[in-house]
Amino acid sequence: MAGRRADHVRAIVLDRTKLGESDLILDLLADDGSRRRAVAKGARRPGGRLAARVELFCEADLLLARGRSLDTICEASLTEPHRAIRGDYERVCAASAVCEVARLTCYEDAPDRLLHPLCSRALGACEQAPDRAHLDLCAAAYAMKVLAHEGWRPELGCCCACGDPVPSHFSPLAGGAVCASCAREMPGAEPVSPTLLGWLRSLLGCTFDELLAAPVDADSALACLSCAHRWAAAHLDARLRAVEFCLAS
Repeated sequence: MAGRRADHVRAIVLDRTKLGESDLILDLLADDGSRRRAVAKGARRPGGRLAARVELFCEADLLLARGRSLDTICEASLTEPHRAIRGDYERVCAASAVCEVARLTCYEDAPDRLLHPLCSRALGACEQAPDRAHLDLCAAAYAMKVLAHEGWRPELGCCCACGDPVPSHFSPLAGGAVCASCAREMPGAEPVSPTLLGWLRSLLGCTFDELLAAPVDADSALACLSCAHRWAAAHLDARLRAVEFCLAS
C-alpha cells in the first residue's frame, strides 16, 4: 500500500460483482453519501478474511486504498450485518430493491450526508417489517423519499397540470397526480384512488417507524410499490430489475 492514499470509510454494501476466481467488486454507499467501488480480494474464497464482512446489505468500517478506477479493501470490520434479512426470501427481495435504488441515486465525488442513514434505516425496516405488505411499503417509501430528496418530489395534493384539487390519476411524466381531464392528455397516466394518493403522501411524510406501525393491506402496499417503481424508473431513466422482481413475486 506504499505510496497509495488510504481512507477509513463506513459503508453499506449495495452490490457485488465477481472478479476473477476469488475476488469481488463491491458497490458501496459511503457514510458521506458518495458511491465508492472497491475490490475485496479473496472474498469469494471459503473462510477468506473478508468473506463474512462484505456480504450484501452489510454495513462495515473499511480501510480503502485508493486506486485509479477501483479502490482496494485493506481492512474490514463488520458494524451492522442486518442478519435478519439473510435467509428470508421476502426480506431479501425488499432489501435488494432498496439497494438497487440506492446504487442509482448515489454518485462518486458527490457526497450527500442524508443518503447513508436513510438507506441504513430502510434496511433496518426490512428487518423489522411484520409481513410482506410492510416490506413492500418500506421499499416504496425508500424510493420515494430518496428521489424526493434529490429533486424529484411528486405533486400529490392537486393536479400538477391545472391545480384541480381532486386528482384521480398518477403520471410520473406529468410530475405526480393529475385530474381526469388532464389525464387524457398525459401518456402513461393511470387511475388511482384517493386512498392510494393518501398512502403515497404517507410514504413521503411518515417515518419508517410510523409506516411499520400503520395497518396496511397487501393490495394497497403493492399499489404503492408499483407507483414508486414507475416514479423511480421514469426519473432515473433506468430499468429497476430488483423492484420488478418484488412486484412479480
